Amino acid sequence: MKSIKSFLTRYWGVLRRPSVHYSLGALTLGGFVAGIIFWGGFNTALEATNTEAFCISCHEMEDNVYMEIKDTIHYSNRSGVRATCPDCHVPHQWTDKIARKMQASKEVWGKIFGTISTREKFLDKRRELAEHEWARLKANDSLECRNCHDFGYMDFTRQGKRASEFHSTALANGEATCIDCHKGIAHKLPDMRGVPGW
Repeated sequence: MKSIKSFLTRYWGVLRRPSVHYSLGALTLGGFVAGIIFWGGFNTALEATNTEAFCISCHEMEDNVYMEIKDTIHYSNRSGVRATCPDCHVPHQWTDKIARKMQASKEVWGKIFGTISTREKFLDKRRELAEHEWARLKANDSLECRNCHDFGYMDFTRQGKRASEFHSTALANGEATCIDCHKGIAHKLPDMRGVPGW
């Protein structure tokens, strides 16, 4: 019993005032464990906020844009492949995803201040919101579209004449990107007066 008591006393003393070697080891091990816990928690939170259920948990999204996507080919189609909100609005690569999540933090302010809290407010801001998204997709060469649609695997013989012509020229040489022609592919378009090409 005395040996157990002296053992515990000795090790309690080491824990309270570790020597240089023990403290470095304890810090290293503690930092490693804390890093794993932080990284796991961070990635769990990142993935939880990267689901359609999370996106439409705000009534602004569920009552407006989510209702619209239900009528598109990205929601229901002959192959059963369905795109969700993050598929089109969040890049798949980790660094691009983090950058997009940081951009999206502004949307939290919109939620807090009720920027589009009613259908009328949403419709008033629809053009501005669409232009922000079009500009973002234009700037990143429609990265989210390319998560699923790979130019290298396009069969131009199975496309319409106009689509085949544009895909094999303007898209192939980098003159245009997906969003240049496919605005409104998943959501209703705002008033398009003054938008080039419309």
